Amino acid sequence: MKRCPESNLPVTGSPHWKAVHTDQKYTTHIKKIGDDILLTYYEADRDITIEYMDKSLFQTVLDDSGLTEQSIYLLRDLTHVTDISYAYKVNLTQLIYHWKPYFKLIVFFNILPGFLTTVEAFASIVPENTPVLLVDTYGDAIRAVLDAKAGHIPLEEYDDEEDELYAQRKKEYLAATARIGWMSMLNQPINTPENDEYLFPFFKALESLQKDLQEKEKLTVQEKKLAEKKFEKKILEKTILLNAQLELNNKLKTQFDRERAALKSRIAALDMELTRVSTAVAEKTAALKSLREKISSLEIDPPLKKEMTETCAKLIETETIEKKINTDLTATDSEFLSKLQHRHPNLNQRDLRICLLIKLNYDTKEIARSIGISTRGLESIRYRMHRKMSLSKHRSIKNYLTKLTIT
Repeated sequence: MKRCPESNLPVTGSPHWKAVHTDQKYTTHIKKIGDDILLTYYEADRDITIEYMDKSLFQTVLDDSGLTEQSIYLLRDLTHVTDISYAYKVNLTQLIYHWKPYFKLIVFFNILPGFLTTVEAFASIVPENTPVLLVDTYGDAIRAVLDAKAGHIPLEEYDDEEDELYAQRKKEYLAATARIGWMSMLNQPINTPENDEYLFPFFKALESLQKDLQEKEKLTVQEKKLAEKKFEKKILEKTILLNAQLELNNKLKTQFDRERAALKSRIAALDMELTRVSTAVAEKTAALKSLREKISSLEIDPPLKKEMTETCAKLIETETIEKKINTDLTATDSEFLSKLQHRHPNLNQRDLRICLLIKLNYDTKEIARSIGISTRGLESIRYRMHRKMSLSKHRSIKNYLTKLTIT
């Protein structure tokens, strides 16, 4: 077991009592000396700025050492440390004021000259019941702890009252600066000395800075409130627009549902009509076939019999065609009508039906009979359709529809 060269106390540690900061290229280590002394130091090959407070590491060491509920002595080796981040300063003050266990003594050593003022500022705001010492070496730090354990915490000595007053004012100044900068205590009173004292201008400058920061904070609060009002107004406007859109959507949905119900009713009625027509066509076709068979069995003039049977055959063919015309559309027919309607939205439903029948190779008489108009009437409709589709004078609808089907 390793022992401290200054106190001969055992030094213990653990492989996981460290935190590696690869971005800043340093490693934080903690060792335990004796029963209640913790030593924190940094492993680095250059000067560093401490960015993070290793709270979780510190808590792990306390838990592993059984020191969570005990007061301890804390040694901080500041070799290589030239600065600490603002976040570290805030966390460091929180550690001192809110952390358990309490610290019997905090000792900093190996402090670089450029970092001394920061350490002194920290020492100035530590609670009165936690002594803080700044010493030169590790040996000085261990001896300070041993003296504290013996009940002798060394006090600073001054040559005269003026030096003591200067030291006191300096501590007050650093404490005020740390409270304002690290802890945002902008309303704390500053104990400004008499105007004939040497440090009076520094305290007045600090007091002026405090007032400026107070005004800045007020402006920030006002700007925040203004931004919140603007944000609330914008939210209200967006909410109104959203509610209006929802209301419109509800109306459109109601209208859509109503139109869909009407279309369903119309489809049902058309299905019934189609069933009636199909039944009637089937009955007529059966009757015509029966009539043709009876005529064939009659003993009448052969030319007359032939004429009568051919007439029946034509009527049967006509009924069959009309039945086919009223059947459901195929996928190809639907695709053709969709393409035709997209290209010529001015065509009405009758025009589309006529185009489909033309595409299906029904002749003019068959088409005219299926929609209940004369052949001449159908020719007039086809002429108007020719113009609606902007076809040239010598281009037929039949050829145009055939080409459209292919493309």
